[in-house]
Amino acid sequence: MKVWMDGKLMDGSEARVPVTDHGLLYGDGVFEGIRAFGRRAFRLDDHLARLEVSARAISLAPPLDATGLRAVVLDTLRALGRDDAYVRLVITRGEGALGVDPTSCPRPRVFCLAAEAAIFPAELLATGLALATVSWRRPGFDVIDPRVKSLNYLNNALAKLEARRQGADEALLLNAAGTIAEASVANVFALRGRALWTPPPTDGCLEGITRRTVLELAPGLGLEPAERSLSRTDLLAADEVFLTGTGAGIVPVRALDGQAIGAGPPYAFVERLRAGYAERTKALGVPF
Repeated sequence: MKVWMDGKLMDGSEARVPVTDHGLLYGDGVFEGIRAFGRRAFRLDDHLARLEVSARAISLAPPLDATGLRAVVLDTLRALGRDDAYVRLVITRGEGALGVDPTSCPRPRVFCLAAEAAIFPAELLATGLALATVSWRRPGFDVIDPRVKSLNYLNNALAKLEARRQGADEALLLNAAGTIAEASVANVFALRGRALWTPPPTDGCLEGITRRTVLELAPGLGLEPAERSLSRTDLLAADEVFLTGTGAGIVPVRALDGQAIGAGPPYAFVERLRAGYAERTKALGVPF
């Protein structure tokens, strides 16, 4: 792992964040996860635009502008020296007094990590994931806007933990109305006939960059993509269900709460979608 911090590049073992940083103490900060394929940072400017929105939503002024943040990401990737990688670009509120008051933090902190990408084992990418519907609900807009990619991922972590305790690979989170929000760290899609559905952000999901790419690719594959509220029944009735995320990519789902989904592997549409996605990573990647 390579880390950019305070204007310097270093090994991950050398990087340090002060214990009084409010990102550590209170989850006060925002981040972006970015993938690199073939020495290209995929949709980097889209990630930076989303980061800017997240920072603005919590009244956090980054110490670097978009051009500076772009350079940080590319420099960190060059230092890592891998063709394919996962990047985590983080902006915290910075060091401050004990207490939740953000105004005690005079200067936000930026750091960037680049490492090998490995979210799910290769065999699961082929056979598909088992999902478990968990008891934790995704907070509503009146708690925290799910479109803000903040450092507070306790809801996600507890959902993942509950799913793992049930013997599943990933969690399915519902919102307060009982409709699907997303997985613990991924968007959800259901394919039925020519219709390709995914929950809207108003149901509690992040506006994922990979999600956006899939919605762009779908018409070219003869499908009709749409955002619509989904229930567990919609997933169980689907021909194929899959998750999307920057780290995970496009991952098929084989079962929900112990019930099989669709015909199982091989996943014909997921494979076609992966091929289209691979082409997009070349066309929309920023070289480093």
